[in-house]
This record gives sequence, C-alpha cells and structure tokens, in this order.
Amino acid sequence: MNLSELNELDFEDIGNWPAAAKALAIAAVCIAILFAGYWFDTKEQLAELEQIEKKERKLKAEYKSNAKKAANIGLYKQQMTDMKQSFGAMLKQLPSKTEVAELLVDVSQTGLASGLEFELFKVDPEIPLEFYAELPIRLRVTGEYHEFGNFVSGVAALPRIVTLHDFSIKGGKNNLLVMEATAKTYRYIDELAEDPNATNNEGAK
Repeated sequence: MNLSELNELDFEDIGNWPAAAKALAIAAVCIAILFAGYWFDTKEQLAELEQIEKKERKLKAEYKSNAKKAANIGLYKQQMTDMKQSFGAMLKQLPSKTEVAELLVDVSQTGLASGLEFELFKVDPEIPLEFYAELPIRLRVTGEYHEFGNFVSGVAALPRIVTLHDFSIKGGKNNLLVMEATAKTYRYIDELAEDPNATNNEGAK
C-alpha cells in the first residue's frame, strides 16, 4: 500500500479497507489506547510505586539501625551506668557552699607553700550557670618562675576542681616576677537545698 492508496481510504467505509490498511488502523488504535492508559493511569501508579519503594528503603534502614541498637542494648545500659558513676565522681569534686571557704584556704596555702607572696587574693561574685556555679578568684603573686610552676602543680593536685585562667607574668621588684591569674572553682547547685520554699512545698504535698 502506497501513499495515494492511503489518501483514497474512506473513513466512513472502514469495512471495505484493504487488509493492510485495517492492520495499520488497528495498530494505531492499540498504540493510542496503550499511550492513554500509561499517561492517565500507569504513570501515576509508577510514581506512587517509586515513593513506596523509597519509603520501604527508609524503613529497612531504620529497622537495621534499631535492630543494631537492640542487639547492643546491654552495652548501652552499661555505658549509661559508667557515665552516671563518672558524673557522680565529678560532682563530688565540686565543693558544697560550706566547703568553698576551706577550698579558698587550700589555694592560698598552696601558694604560700610554693614560696609565693600574695599581693591580691580577691573572690569575685559567684556566677550561676546551668547546674553549677563558677567562683572566680583574682590572684596576684610575686615569686620566682619555678615557684609559679610549683603553685600551678599544687593547685592541680587539690582534691577539688580548681582551674587557672588568664595568666600574665611580668617583672617585679628585687628580681622577682609578678604573676596575675584568675583561679576558678566550681560549686554544684543543689536547688532544693538552696530554696527553702522547695522543702516546704515538698512537705505540703
């Protein structure tokens, strides 16, 4: 069948078309039906399938992660216990309110034992933070370089946590050096112990 024969086909008399023309028409209709079915139905289903497959992969990954955690739950519990014990040990190194004065004496005695002379030992106002309070102590001492080292080592060896910050060393009188620094100690804030109303409220319940 050539082009001229196609032009002569009568669409109102499809029954008398040649077999080849009928076959082409049927093939075109089938292709159109398939395309319409894909465009209006299958396409959306494929997109939905893709979303479901993505969700499936995500759920599988979450399952593997949760399964791994479940398999190691004993290890995680032991780690939590160890962390609580470590945290408790650190809290014990923070002095209570009544122990701060004793700690200040320990710091000053450590300086004197190292051979230093204090020119300034001033406790600044306490700075409350999340669950602890920071107590800055401004220091200015005179002595020799190795005495400063002994003082720093002695402070680090104290049973309570004391840190030294903002060091400044310069020359002083009689060939001695002057060191200025800020020592910081930390106190655990017990809200119930420091709030008298808290105890009363607990008793009223």
